[in-house]
Amino acid sequence: MISINDLTFLIGSRALYDEANWHIKPGDRVGLIGANGTGKSTLLKIIVGEYAPSSGSISMSKDLKIGYLNQDLLSYDSHHSILHVAMEAFERQNQLHDEIEALLKKIETDYSEEVLNKLSDKQQEFEALDGYNIEYRANEILAGLGFSTEDQHRPLNTFSGGWRMRVMLAKILLQTPDILLLDEPTNHMDLPSIKWLETYLMSFEGAIVIVSHDRYFLDKVVNRTVESRKGKLTAYAGNYSFYLEEKALRGEIQKGEYKNQQAKIKQEERLIERFRAKASKAKMAQSRMKALDKMERVEDVDDDNPTVNFSFKFTKPSGRHVIRIEEANKSYPNVHILENAEGVIEKGDKIALIGANGKGKSTLLRIIAGAEGFDGKCETGHNVTTTFFAQHQLESLHLDNTILEELQAFAPKHTDTELRSILGCFLFTGDDVFKKIRVLSGGEKSRVALAKSLTTDSNFLILDEPTNHLDIQSVNILIQALKQYEGTFIAVSHDRYFLDNVANKIWFIEDRDIKEYPGTYAEYEEWNAKRPPAAATSIPYKQEKEAKPKVEEKKPATPNTQQQLKKLNDQLQKAETEIAELEKNVKNIEEELASDQVYGDPVKLAAANKKYLDAKHLLDTAQNTWEDLASEIMEMEGK
Repeated sequence: MISINDLTFLIGSRALYDEANWHIKPGDRVGLIGANGTGKSTLLKIIVGEYAPSSGSISMSKDLKIGYLNQDLLSYDSHHSILHVAMEAFERQNQLHDEIEALLKKIETDYSEEVLNKLSDKQQEFEALDGYNIEYRANEILAGLGFSTEDQHRPLNTFSGGWRMRVMLAKILLQTPDILLLDEPTNHMDLPSIKWLETYLMSFEGAIVIVSHDRYFLDKVVNRTVESRKGKLTAYAGNYSFYLEEKALRGEIQKGEYKNQQAKIKQEERLIERFRAKASKAKMAQSRMKALDKMERVEDVDDDNPTVNFSFKFTKPSGRHVIRIEEANKSYPNVHILENAEGVIEKGDKIALIGANGKGKSTLLRIIAGAEGFDGKCETGHNVTTTFFAQHQLESLHLDNTILEELQAFAPKHTDTELRSILGCFLFTGDDVFKKIRVLSGGEKSRVALAKSLTTDSNFLILDEPTNHLDIQSVNILIQALKQYEGTFIAVSHDRYFLDNVANKIWFIEDRDIKEYPGTYAEYEEWNAKRPPAAATSIPYKQEKEAKPKVEEKKPATPNTQQQLKKLNDQLQKAETEIAELEKNVKNIEEELASDQVYGDPVKLAAANKKYLDAKHLLDTAQNTWEDLASEIMEMEGK
């Protein structure tokens, strides 16, 4: 299908690709991965002919139909409706439609056989091209990408950039190309749209090449993985999880080969050094030196998974209640986001705020941060210090500062060594820290802004899409950092791997209220899959970052339901207190078991063991009771 042979691409004196090879076959669904700056997006542009290779070749059949989605399409503008823009994909069908309309008008006055035959031919071709169903197909794909029927008749230029990108994706999908080249297709998408796209691409009959940092998306969609690294393209015959396992295995083999070769080299060097001065052995030594010079060296394995090697500290821990939201009401013109909403964030909560675009996730974060007006209460608890990370903060970076200067100005209490250590965790090593902010890519700026956020003396973090513009390696670093963070945070992200690894609670906005699931993202997904599907529509507004959906009027809970919920919540709180006491008791008994006095006395040890088993049984029972209560509450709130 597409053959890349000995591809070299130079940027100045730097070789982005150096004699790289890759063959894309029909039916391949490939995840093109690699760290930011390794040339993934550049390679797609070389394939479609936007860039010319410095040497080597890319061969493909002349009639190969390529659909290419890239971030440059954000600049596309049109006053036509998004349905019209999407249907521009049907170029020949649209042309035939206009010709048929013209012939139908002409036939009102001209009944000649020539006009009738021409009309018949055009109608037959239009039908053969499935022309009568093109609007239905466009409706179906736009709906899958989150557009309501009403949205589809609004002009493209009234939508924000992220929603425009979805329209361009719909247009490309409707073209049914032989191969799809998708550069970060899940950027600007909410979780429901990402899941819809996964399902669509899994049934797509052509080949696909996807550049993405979304591990779960790659695992679902691709059947091959190609890594762009050090100017080469290395293929793996499986999805991203397979790639991780296979790369680790190859790395172990390479490490063994490297060690064996280094041992052989040292042995040869010792022999050469020993005999080179002796006349009778000089010829042999020279021969061994030449063989050593010609030896193809095995490279040592680089560590592609840097770890966070510093701890995040704050001067004052917060009180038990970090944020308390009461009777919160928030509306935009014709759209209600929150109505008498309530929510509590407690010390140690790691909350993932999820949901479709338009449900008000970013609005709620701004309310919590005190950056959005609303009716009601949002009280900050005792000793709570807050840092709010949002994408617009990238614009507040000082362009003339170096990376190190930017952090020095923001966190003067940290030493240069500490700051360089932090920057090293975010992949800025050596002289990288002296780069000016203005020359950084979007992903690099995002990493600088995140590093700044994590150097603050804050015990509460508010993170709005922190994984945008980050590659997989950088997302892993952020996950490590947040796992070590001892404070409280709430984060909005569409990266499911990130959410599953950092959150211990899930928040979502439903029926204009804040709902909570007490568990991980994976557990929430399992629970949510069992719930009856809820109809939802989304209407994106140009003025807002998120789309604002129309929602049905909230049905007031009956007095009996309210009483039951209050009773259950009281029982849940009581169970939490009991669990805390029981956990403390178990810990005390464990310390008692470890003491020399008990451990060395069989009678005392047997008594302590019995006490421990009894306490553990009580704790397990209390935890099971808590889980049952939590499930019952969530079921009642979901009704």
